[in-house]
Parts: sequence; C-alpha cells; structure tokens
Amino acid sequence: MGCIGSSQARNEGGARREKIKKPKPWAHTEPITRAQLMNMREEFWDTSPHYGGQREIWDALRAAAEAELTLAQTIIDSAGVIVQGRDLTLCWDERGAKYELPRYVLSEPTNLIREQGQ
Repeated sequence: MGCIGSSQARNEGGARREKIKKPKPWAHTEPITRAQLMNMREEFWDTSPHYGGQREIWDALRAAAEAELTLAQTIIDSAGVIVQGRDLTLCWDERGAKYELPRYVLSEPTNLIREQGQ
C-alpha cells in the first residue's frame, strides 16, 4: 500500500506537470565561435552516458535539447523524464538517476562570435 500523498501518486492522479521553457540568457566565460560551441556540445553528448543514468534517457534529453519547445516537451513526457529545472538543466528519470545538462547544450551564449556568412 503506497502513501496517498506521494509525488508519484499525485502525478499518476493527473497532477499538472510543469512545462519546460527556454533557458535564461547566459554568457560563456569568454566569447566563442559557433564551431567551438558545436564541439563542446558534441563532446558533452559523446561522454554523457559516463555520468551515469540510462543511455535511452540521455538520447531523449539530447533530442529534446535540439528540438523546438513543443516537440521537446513531448519527448520529455514520453521518456518519463522528471524536470526539476524547467529549462532542462536538472532532470531525473523514473528510477531516481540524476541528469545535469550544461547551458551550452540548451542554448547559445549571448557572447557567441558571429562569423562571416552567419
């Protein structure tokens, strides 16, 4: 018999989940180019499974991070990801594993160097 007041019972009972939102503007410690940003993102996603958690959740988080908000919300909900930071910086899976996403995988910094032709 479970506790009627548990957060799991409330979520299964139809409680409203918070909608994800765009991250707040941020600046990198020093200006970087789009190519540098993309390299940082690739490196993070390539190594993310080594931080713990399930590969499927990391894949869902990557897909959500790279999608528009509406699709990202659908991906997060379908994967059963619990979002603590509404901007996806801090998430949990249903088994209690923690997933922390750096801001640079979620949005561009305000001091991104715009290269010719962009």
